[in-house]
Order: sequence, then structure tokens, then C-alpha cells
Amino acid sequence: MTRLTTLGVAVVLGLTACGGGDGQATTTTGETTTTSTAPATTQPDTTTTTGPTTTTEIPGEPVDFGPAEGDEVAVIGVAHDDVLNLRSAPGADQDILAEIPNLYEGLVALGDTRDVGEAFWIEVDYEGAVGWVHFGFIGYIGVTDDMTASVVAELGDSPLAETMLDIGLIVAETFASEEPASVIVLTVAPTVGDLGEVTYDVIGIGDDAVRGFRLHVFGQPAEETFDLKSVEVTTLCGRGVTEDGLCT
Repeated sequence: MTRLTTLGVAVVLGLTACGGGDGQATTTTGETTTTSTAPATTQPDTTTTTGPTTTTEIPGEPVDFGPAEGDEVAVIGVAHDDVLNLRSAPGADQDILAEIPNLYEGLVALGDTRDVGEAFWIEVDYEGAVGWVHFGFIGYIGVTDDMTASVVAELGDSPLAETMLDIGLIVAETFASEEPASVIVLTVAPTVGDLGEVTYDVIGIGDDAVRGFRLHVFGQPAEETFDLKSVEVTTLCGRGVTEDGLCT
């Protein structure tokens, strides 16, 4: 778990590719001929030809794992200058249908998870486009808390740094674990005004309920430095979230 666990951080933590075509129905009707002496009618011959229906199987093996049908999940752990690809089928080699913004929160899970051998992929609806996303980059958005005091206590003092990138990284490292090794991702690039701001995601802390944390870090500009002002921490859940924002 993370170093801040002992400080009381409150956390409770794999594309449909169906190809098919309806065959065309063709009907042939014969001519009707009438004579003056003996009316005769040639009845039409009706021939219907139906083409084959071909279904492409979805790659990977279905697994009883991942978000339930109808659950809303968010993109997590994707860098500020990157996107999450919505693909036509499970797998990183599949066609890209859309590019999902790195902080998007409205993906609707469709209840299908596939194991393609190296990763899980889940089927989602992204604003009407149905495709598959890598499970490692989605999660539930949990509760947000002010964790400034806990961070300062962990560090022993309010940190100073030359840039907001640096001060944000100092804070992020207090939430990261060594085993397993967490991934720290810059999800919102720094801005500076009256206050400096930056956001990092810390993903992978060895808890299947908590996927990680989103850290919104504020700094007070000083002479050639930034002093930590506050830290807002949003828990990123893996299995689900209660109405109170706690991980299940």
C-alpha cells in the first residue's frame, strides 16, 4: 500500500467486431400470355436466393470480470497530451474508432470483458460509438478529500520546489508504492496564476479496490520557488463506488 495508508487515507478499491450481411432476395416472375381461342396462363416461377451470413468472432476469451453493464467509468492514467483509443475489437492491433479525452468520465460499460492474453479489454459506449478500451486505463471516480495536512506530515514539512511539475511530483511520490511499482502520470499540465496548479494520477498501488489516486496540487508562487498550498485527492476505484464515493 502507499506510504499514506498509515496516515489514514480513506479508501474503501479487457470490441464487438460482428461483420455480417443480409443476402439479397431475388424473385423471377415469368410472362403471362393469352390467346384468342384458348386462354392459357403461364404461372410465374419464383426463385429466392439468400446470401450467406458471416459473423466475425470477437478476439479473446470472455471473463467474468470488470464493470457491470450500465456502469459509468472514467479514463484514468492517461497523460495530458495523449488519448485513450476506442478500438473496433479487443486488442492493441485493432482499428481505432475514436479518441477519448484523457479525463473523460462518461463511458458506459456494456458488461463484456475479454482477455486477449496480455491485457483485459472492456466494451463501452462512448457518446454513441461502441468499441473496446484497455481495462488498465479505466476506473470509477471516487470521493475527493483535502489531504494537505497528511502530505505535509508525511514529508515532515511543507515542500518547496522550483516548478509546479516538481512540487506535484514530490506530492505524487508520497502516494506511490514501491511493490508493486506505481505509475505516476501527468494528467493536467501545470498552469500558473495567483496559484500554480498541476494534476498527477498515481496508478497501481497493489489494491484491487483502489486503482490509485488523482492528485490536484496547488502551489503558492514565491521568489523562484513554489510552496505547497493544498492537495485535493480523488480516489480512483477499480470494482465500483458507493453513493458516498467510497470504493467497493
